[in-house]
Amino acid sequence: MTDDAFVTHRPLLFTVAYELLGSAADAEDVLQESWLRWNAVDHARVRDERAYLVRIVTRQALNQLRTMSRRRESYVGQWLPEPLLTSPDVADDIELAENVSIAMLTVLETLGPTERAVFVLREVFDVPYDEIAAAVGKSTAAVRQITHRAQEHVAARRPRVTADRAEQEAVVARFLAAVNSGDLQGLMDVLAPDVVSVADGGGFVRGAARHPIVGADKISRYLLGGLAKLGLPFQARPTWVNGHPAIRGEIDGALAGAISFAIEDGRITRIFSIANPYKLGRLDEEAELAR
Repeated sequence: MTDDAFVTHRPLLFTVAYELLGSAADAEDVLQESWLRWNAVDHARVRDERAYLVRIVTRQALNQLRTMSRRRESYVGQWLPEPLLTSPDVADDIELAENVSIAMLTVLETLGPTERAVFVLREVFDVPYDEIAAAVGKSTAAVRQITHRAQEHVAARRPRVTADRAEQEAVVARFLAAVNSGDLQGLMDVLAPDVVSVADGGGFVRGAARHPIVGADKISRYLLGGLAKLGLPFQARPTWVNGHPAIRGEIDGALAGAISFAIEDGRITRIFSIANPYKLGRLDEEAELAR
Protein backbone atom coordinates (compact mmCIF):
# COMPACT_ATOMS: atom_id res chain seq x y z
CA MET A 1 0.00 0.00 0.00
CA THR A 2 1.05 3.62 -0.48
CA ASP A 3 -0.02 6.93 0.99
CA ASP A 4 1.03 8.80 -2.16
CA ALA A 5 -2.21 10.13 -3.66
CA PHE A 6 -0.68 10.29 -7.12
CA VAL A 7 0.15 6.57 -7.07
CA THR A 8 -3.26 5.72 -5.59
CA HIS A 9 -5.14 7.63 -8.29
CA ARG A 10 -2.78 6.88 -11.18
CA PRO A 11 -5.21 4.58 -13.10
CA LEU A 12 -7.86 7.32 -12.93
CA LEU A 13 -5.40 10.03 -13.95
CA PHE A 14 -4.14 7.97 -16.88
CA THR A 15 -7.72 7.35 -18.01
CA VAL A 16 -8.53 11.08 -17.84
CA ALA A 17 -5.44 11.98 -19.87
CA TYR A 18 -6.04 9.21 -22.40
CA GLU A 19 -9.69 10.19 -22.84
CA LEU A 20 -8.61 13.76 -23.55
CA LEU A 21 -5.76 12.88 -25.91
CA GLY A 22 -6.57 9.52 -27.53
CA SER A 23 -2.89 8.67 -27.18
CA ALA A 24 -1.40 6.53 -24.42
CA ALA A 25 2.10 7.81 -25.12
CA ASP A 26 1.00 11.42 -24.78
CA ALA A 27 -1.06 10.53 -21.71
CA GLU A 28 2.07 9.14 -20.05
CA ASP A 29 3.92 12.37 -20.87
CA VAL A 30 1.11 14.33 -19.24
CA LEU A 31 1.26 12.14 -16.13
CA GLN A 32 5.00 12.63 -15.86
CA GLU A 33 4.65 16.42 -16.01
CA SER A 34 1.71 16.29 -13.59
CA TRP A 35 3.72 14.21 -11.12
CA LEU A 36 6.49 16.80 -11.13
CA ARG A 37 3.96 19.53 -10.42
CA TRP A 38 2.30 17.46 -7.69
CA ASN A 39 5.64 16.93 -5.97
CA ALA A 40 6.19 20.69 -5.90
CA VAL A 41 2.96 21.21 -3.95
CA ASP A 42 2.55 21.26 -0.15
CA HIS A 43 0.28 18.21 0.08
CA ALA A 44 -0.86 19.10 3.59
CA ARG A 45 -2.66 22.12 2.16
CA VAL A 46 -4.59 20.10 -0.44
CA ARG A 47 -8.11 19.44 0.81
CA ASP A 48 -9.30 17.05 -1.94
CA GLU A 49 -6.31 15.23 -3.44
CA ARG A 50 -8.29 13.43 -6.15
CA ALA A 51 -9.91 16.62 -7.43
CA TYR A 52 -6.63 18.51 -7.27
CA LEU A 53 -4.79 15.83 -9.25
CA VAL A 54 -7.53 15.64 -11.89
CA ARG A 55 -7.25 19.40 -12.27
CA ILE A 56 -3.47 19.24 -12.76
CA VAL A 57 -3.78 16.44 -15.32
CA THR A 58 -6.57 18.23 -17.19
CA ARG A 59 -4.54 21.42 -17.51
CA GLN A 60 -1.48 19.56 -18.75
CA ALA A 61 -3.58 17.50 -21.15
CA LEU A 62 -5.21 20.64 -22.57
CA ASN A 63 -1.78 22.10 -23.30
CA GLN A 64 -0.78 18.86 -25.00
CA LEU A 65 -4.06 18.63 -26.90
CA ARG A 66 -3.61 22.05 -28.46
CA THR A 67 -0.14 21.05 -29.64
CA MET A 68 -1.41 17.74 -30.97
CA SER A 69 -4.24 19.42 -32.88
CA ARG A 70 -1.70 21.36 -34.91
CA ARG A 71 0.41 18.25 -35.41
CA ARG A 72 -2.52 16.21 -36.70
CA GLU A 73 -3.22 18.72 -39.45
CA SER A 74 -0.21 17.28 -41.31
CA TYR A 75 -0.94 13.63 -40.44
CA VAL A 76 -0.85 11.26 -43.42
CA GLY A 77 -4.25 9.66 -43.99
CA GLN A 78 -6.87 9.14 -41.29
CA TRP A 79 -5.98 9.68 -37.62
CA LEU A 80 -7.35 7.12 -35.14
CA PRO A 81 -6.73 6.82 -31.39
CA GLU A 82 -3.95 4.64 -30.03
CA PRO A 83 -5.52 1.27 -29.12
CA LEU A 84 -5.17 -0.18 -25.63
CA LEU A 85 -5.23 -3.83 -24.68
CA THR A 86 -7.80 -4.10 -21.90
CA SER A 87 -9.15 -6.82 -19.68
CA PRO A 88 -12.66 -8.09 -20.48
CA ASP A 89 -13.51 -6.82 -16.98
CA VAL A 90 -13.43 -3.25 -18.30
CA ALA A 91 -16.62 -4.09 -20.21
CA ASP A 92 -18.37 -4.67 -16.86
CA ASP A 93 -18.44 -0.89 -16.42
CA ILE A 94 -20.65 -0.29 -19.44
CA GLU A 95 -20.39 3.49 -19.32
CA LEU A 96 -16.59 3.46 -19.05
CA ALA A 97 -16.28 0.90 -21.87
CA GLU A 98 -18.52 2.96 -24.13
CA ASN A 99 -16.60 6.16 -23.48
CA VAL A 100 -13.10 4.70 -24.00
CA SER A 101 -14.11 2.81 -27.15
CA ILE A 102 -12.25 3.65 -30.35
CA ALA A 103 -15.59 4.67 -31.86
CA MET A 104 -16.30 7.18 -29.09
CA LEU A 105 -12.76 8.56 -28.98
CA THR A 106 -13.04 9.18 -32.72
CA VAL A 107 -16.17 11.23 -32.10
CA LEU A 108 -14.38 13.20 -29.36
CA GLU A 109 -11.78 14.19 -31.95
CA THR A 110 -14.43 16.41 -33.54
CA LEU A 111 -14.65 18.58 -30.41
CA GLY A 112 -12.41 21.52 -29.65
CA PRO A 113 -9.90 21.06 -26.80
CA THR A 114 -11.92 22.87 -24.12
CA GLU A 115 -15.20 21.27 -25.21
CA ARG A 116 -13.57 17.85 -25.09
CA ALA A 117 -12.17 18.42 -21.61
CA VAL A 118 -15.50 19.68 -20.28
CA PHE A 119 -17.46 16.82 -21.85
CA VAL A 120 -15.07 14.11 -20.63
CA LEU A 121 -14.84 15.43 -17.08
CA ARG A 122 -18.59 15.83 -16.76
CA GLU A 123 -19.97 12.89 -18.73
CA VAL A 124 -17.34 10.23 -18.06
CA PHE A 125 -16.00 11.16 -14.62
CA ASP A 126 -18.97 13.10 -13.19
CA VAL A 127 -16.76 15.96 -12.02
CA PRO A 128 -18.77 18.85 -10.48
CA TYR A 129 -19.16 21.94 -12.66
CA ASP A 130 -17.18 24.18 -10.31
CA GLU A 131 -14.20 21.81 -10.34
CA ILE A 132 -14.33 21.62 -14.14
CA ALA A 133 -14.40 25.42 -14.26
CA ALA A 134 -11.23 25.55 -12.15
CA ALA A 135 -9.54 22.97 -14.39
CA VAL A 136 -10.30 24.66 -17.72
CA GLY A 137 -10.15 28.29 -16.61
CA LYS A 138 -13.80 29.13 -17.32
CA SER A 139 -16.71 30.30 -15.20
CA THR A 140 -19.15 27.70 -13.89
CA ALA A 141 -21.91 29.20 -16.05
CA ALA A 142 -19.71 28.95 -19.14
CA VAL A 143 -18.89 25.34 -18.32
CA ARG A 144 -22.59 24.49 -18.12
CA GLN A 145 -23.13 26.02 -21.57
CA ILE A 146 -20.12 24.22 -23.03
CA THR A 147 -21.33 20.93 -21.54
CA HIS A 148 -24.75 21.31 -23.15
CA ARG A 149 -23.23 22.20 -26.52
CA ALA A 150 -20.76 19.31 -26.38
CA GLN A 151 -23.49 16.86 -25.37
CA GLU A 152 -25.56 17.79 -28.41
CA HIS A 153 -22.53 17.56 -30.70
CA VAL A 154 -21.55 14.10 -29.42
CA ALA A 155 -25.13 12.79 -29.37
CA ALA A 156 -25.48 13.59 -33.08
CA ARG A 157 -22.32 11.63 -33.94
CA ARG A 158 -21.84 8.85 -31.39
CA PRO A 159 -22.60 5.29 -32.52
CA ARG A 160 -25.76 3.69 -31.20
CA VAL A 161 -24.96 0.92 -28.73
CA THR A 162 -27.54 -1.79 -29.32
CA ALA A 163 -25.40 -4.90 -28.84
CA ASP A 164 -24.64 -6.41 -25.46
CA ARG A 165 -21.30 -8.02 -24.65
CA ALA A 166 -22.31 -11.52 -25.80
CA GLU A 167 -23.64 -10.24 -29.12
CA GLN A 168 -20.53 -8.14 -29.70
CA GLU A 169 -18.32 -11.17 -29.12
CA ALA A 170 -20.44 -13.29 -31.48
CA VAL A 171 -20.36 -10.71 -34.27
CA VAL A 172 -16.59 -10.20 -33.97
CA ALA A 173 -16.11 -13.99 -33.99
CA ARG A 174 -18.04 -14.19 -37.28
CA PHE A 175 -15.91 -11.42 -38.79
CA LEU A 176 -12.73 -13.14 -37.60
CA ALA A 177 -13.74 -16.50 -39.03
CA ALA A 178 -14.61 -14.96 -42.40
CA VAL A 179 -11.31 -13.09 -42.62
CA ASN A 180 -9.20 -16.11 -41.64
CA SER A 181 -10.96 -18.38 -44.14
CA GLY A 182 -11.24 -15.82 -46.95
CA ASP A 183 -15.04 -16.20 -46.94
CA LEU A 184 -16.29 -13.24 -48.99
CA GLN A 185 -19.98 -13.96 -48.50
CA GLY A 186 -19.51 -14.62 -44.79
CA LEU A 187 -17.75 -11.28 -44.45
CA MET A 188 -20.46 -9.42 -46.34
CA ASP A 189 -23.15 -11.05 -44.21
CA VAL A 190 -21.67 -9.71 -40.95
CA LEU A 191 -21.30 -6.16 -42.30
CA ALA A 192 -24.11 -3.62 -42.47
CA PRO A 193 -24.82 -2.53 -46.06
CA ASP A 194 -23.60 1.02 -45.36
CA VAL A 195 -20.67 0.02 -43.15
CA VAL A 196 -17.74 2.46 -43.06
CA SER A 197 -14.11 1.37 -42.73
CA VAL A 198 -11.43 3.79 -41.50
CA ALA A 199 -7.76 2.82 -41.48
CA ASP A 200 -4.82 4.52 -39.79
CA GLY A 201 -1.46 3.56 -41.27
CA GLY A 202 0.15 6.91 -40.55
CA GLY A 203 1.85 6.82 -43.94
CA PHE A 204 3.96 3.85 -42.83
CA VAL A 205 1.83 0.94 -44.01
CA ARG A 206 1.53 0.03 -47.64
CA GLY A 207 -2.04 -0.74 -48.63
CA ALA A 208 -3.67 1.14 -45.75
CA ALA A 209 -6.50 3.19 -47.25
CA ARG A 210 -6.00 6.92 -46.69
CA HIS A 211 -9.70 7.67 -47.01
CA PRO A 212 -12.77 5.94 -45.53
CA ILE A 213 -14.28 3.09 -47.57
CA VAL A 214 -18.07 2.71 -47.59
CA GLY A 215 -20.21 -0.34 -48.33
CA ALA A 216 -20.11 -4.03 -47.38
CA ASP A 217 -19.22 -5.29 -50.87
CA LYS A 218 -16.44 -2.74 -51.46
CA ILE A 219 -14.91 -3.23 -47.99
CA SER A 220 -15.05 -7.03 -48.18
CA ARG A 221 -13.31 -7.17 -51.54
CA TYR A 222 -10.75 -4.56 -50.53
CA LEU A 223 -9.89 -6.39 -47.31
CA LEU A 224 -9.68 -9.92 -48.67
CA GLY A 225 -7.94 -8.72 -51.84
CA GLY A 226 -5.33 -6.90 -49.78
CA LEU A 227 -4.68 -9.95 -47.60
CA ALA A 228 -4.30 -12.15 -50.68
CA LYS A 229 -1.56 -9.85 -51.98
CA LEU A 230 0.49 -9.93 -48.79
CA GLY A 231 2.56 -12.95 -49.77
CA LEU A 232 2.86 -13.81 -46.06
CA PRO A 233 0.51 -15.69 -43.72
CA PHE A 234 -2.06 -13.46 -42.01
CA GLN A 235 -3.87 -14.48 -38.84
CA ALA A 236 -6.70 -12.65 -37.09
CA ARG A 237 -6.92 -13.38 -33.37
CA PRO A 238 -9.54 -12.34 -30.81
CA THR A 239 -8.56 -9.75 -28.23
CA TRP A 240 -10.01 -6.91 -26.17
CA VAL A 241 -9.31 -3.33 -27.19
CA ASN A 242 -10.58 -0.31 -25.25
CA GLY A 243 -13.17 -2.34 -23.38
CA HIS A 244 -14.65 -4.12 -26.40
CA PRO A 245 -14.14 -7.37 -28.33
CA ALA A 246 -11.67 -6.72 -31.13
CA ILE A 247 -9.13 -8.36 -33.42
CA ARG A 248 -5.38 -8.50 -33.28
CA GLY A 249 -3.92 -8.89 -36.79
CA GLU A 250 -0.63 -10.73 -37.21
CA ILE A 251 1.46 -11.09 -40.36
CA ASP A 252 3.86 -14.02 -40.27
CA GLY A 253 3.40 -14.12 -36.50
CA ALA A 254 4.24 -10.45 -35.91
CA LEU A 255 1.73 -7.86 -34.68
CA ALA A 256 0.48 -5.82 -37.64
CA GLY A 257 -2.55 -3.98 -36.30
CA ALA A 258 -5.71 -3.84 -34.23
CA ILE A 259 -9.25 -3.80 -35.58
CA SER A 260 -12.07 -2.37 -33.49
CA PHE A 261 -15.76 -2.17 -34.33
CA ALA A 262 -19.06 -0.42 -33.79
CA ILE A 263 -21.91 -2.93 -33.84
CA GLU A 264 -25.63 -2.33 -34.21
CA ASP A 265 -28.44 -4.87 -34.57
CA GLY A 266 -26.10 -7.82 -35.05
CA ARG A 267 -23.98 -6.23 -37.78
CA ILE A 268 -20.82 -4.20 -37.97
CA THR A 269 -21.46 -0.56 -38.85
CA ARG A 270 -17.93 0.84 -38.36
CA ILE A 271 -14.50 -0.73 -38.72
CA PHE A 272 -11.47 1.01 -37.21
CA SER A 273 -8.14 -0.46 -38.32
CA ILE A 274 -5.03 0.86 -36.59
CA ALA A 275 -1.82 -0.28 -38.28
CA ASN A 276 0.51 2.66 -37.64
CA PRO A 277 3.42 0.80 -35.98
CA TYR A 278 4.01 3.70 -33.60
CA LYS A 279 0.53 3.18 -32.13
CA LEU A 280 0.73 -0.54 -31.41
CA GLY A 281 2.97 -0.51 -28.35
CA ARG A 282 0.08 -0.94 -25.87
CA LEU A 283 -1.29 -4.18 -27.30
CA ASP A 284 0.91 -6.60 -25.35
CA GLU A 285 0.24 -5.39 -21.80
CA GLU A 286 -3.16 -4.64 -20.31
CA ALA A 287 -3.86 -0.99 -19.57
CA GLU A 288 -5.29 -0.21 -16.15
CA LEU A 289 -8.30 2.07 -16.57
CA ALA A 290 -10.48 3.52 -13.83
CA ARG A 291 -13.14 6.13 -13.10
